[in-house]
Amino acid sequence: MRGSVSLGRKIKTFATKMVITSGNEGDRGDQEKESKEESILAMLGIIGTILNLIVIIFVYIYTTL
Repeated sequence: MRGSVSLGRKIKTFATKMVITSGNEGDRGDQEKESKEESILAMLGIIGTILNLIVIIFVYIYTTL
């Protein structure tokens, strides 16, 4: 019984340490790089969607003539 209490305390201490710790400068640089990559991919997705809509409109106009 006593072993389980100390195990519970160790788990709580470990969980607290995990929450308190913060990333170093290298992690921040990686996060900024990933954020930039994500924004570029989002912009490419928007551009691709607009181009697809333009193609659909032209195909619709061409097939209805």
